[in-house]
Amino acid sequence: MVGSVANEKIQTLPEDFVTTKVDDEVEKKREISLGRNVHTTCHEVSEPDDDDDSTGDREAYMASVLARYRKSLIERTKHHLGYPYNLDFDYGALGQLQHFSINNLGDPFIESNYGVHSRQFEVGVLDWFARLWELEKNEYWGYITNCGTEGNLHGILVGREVFPDGILYASKDSHYSVFKAARMYRMECVKVNTLVSGEIDCDDFKAKLLCHKDKPAILNVNIGTTVKGAVDDLDMVIQKLEEAGFTHDRFYIHCDGALFGLMMPFVKRAPKVTFKKPIGSVSVSGHKFVGCPMPCGVQITRLKHINCLSSNVEYLASRDATIMGSRNGHAPIFLWYTLNRKGYGGFQKEVQTCLKNAHYLKDRLREAGIGAMLNELSSTVVFERPQEEEFVRKWQLACQGNIAHVIVMPNITTEKLDDFLSELLQHRAKWFQDGKLQAPCIASDVGTENCLCASHK
Repeated sequence: MVGSVANEKIQTLPEDFVTTKVDDEVEKKREISLGRNVHTTCHEVSEPDDDDDSTGDREAYMASVLARYRKSLIERTKHHLGYPYNLDFDYGALGQLQHFSINNLGDPFIESNYGVHSRQFEVGVLDWFARLWELEKNEYWGYITNCGTEGNLHGILVGREVFPDGILYASKDSHYSVFKAARMYRMECVKVNTLVSGEIDCDDFKAKLLCHKDKPAILNVNIGTTVKGAVDDLDMVIQKLEEAGFTHDRFYIHCDGALFGLMMPFVKRAPKVTFKKPIGSVSVSGHKFVGCPMPCGVQITRLKHINCLSSNVEYLASRDATIMGSRNGHAPIFLWYTLNRKGYGGFQKEVQTCLKNAHYLKDRLREAGIGAMLNELSSTVVFERPQEEEFVRKWQLACQGNIAHVIVMPNITTEKLDDFLSELLQHRAKWFQDGKLQAPCIASDVGTENCLCASHK
């Protein structure tokens, strides 16, 4: 195995790099079905007439547009299964804050001259996550990001600044933002093979490490992959680094825990993500399992690493080591509100419900003769891709090649899953009734034991 990759030359990711899997001919030929052009449905902005203030017509028009939009949101929320957003929340108490422009400019721990901020909420949230991942207050630095991608961009950037000549290693099933970071920072990147589950292939990882022992390793570890919900074995990854001769001062590990990073701590049998292990940073999304109504995330790293990024900004009378600078000051308040309302106990109950309902869906699919897979510790159910894009769009399913997935979140009840299954079975009866179409083989994606095509039943 080592010999097979010994002559492999590392290349910076090309300009036309695409992160969708292109490992086999079927996937190479598949044409991605893009959504419709929004210009066909956009609401144009028109300048008001001189007498608009007196007639009130414009206000009435805008009210009607918003009413229709709200109705469409209600409908789309009913058929939301493929993306990891918790839509079960009620933040009515925070409506009183919508009239303020809350901006957490710069470093969350140092006030700036801009006084309309929410740092007191942001730092409270960061302290909560630091405790969750076992890092003392005086040993961590972090901030509320604008999304999960920003957390990955920041974590990998810290790793690059700690090891300027380091090589980025990431499994093929890593989120596309990891490869985006490699392109943005012009980093050498090695893609590591994955197992059928979607978990990083640690043997392949070690083999590729041994080819490049002269340079430090910067590694993205997935705490739940995007498509299959696979969790990389952090302990095994560290073991392979050590076996390859990398001491703890020659590698940096960023843990991408976008969704499952906040679920796994509440599953007793799950491996632990903690800063007591030699990791450098962890990021999670706030709009996923927590259920924040706007995209946001949490990024935590070791304080000793941040000086290489941080700089004084006279304009702010503060420091800044963030990526975006200006940051949504409302998001920390929403996160703070939920953490106070639910706490560890509330999240644990929701995690157990999600896992139970995910097993329910997987079992029902297989009972109906539909190939399906559910990784341990995951609420992502992978199954055969539906034959009609209209059906896919209605239920907002995320697809890749011949597979699709449903991510069971706290707002996904068994009743909603039953509705989805009932409609799926009705459509399948039409798709396959004349025998011209056959259920796709997904053995290469989920393993032969999980495929129920004609060859593997």
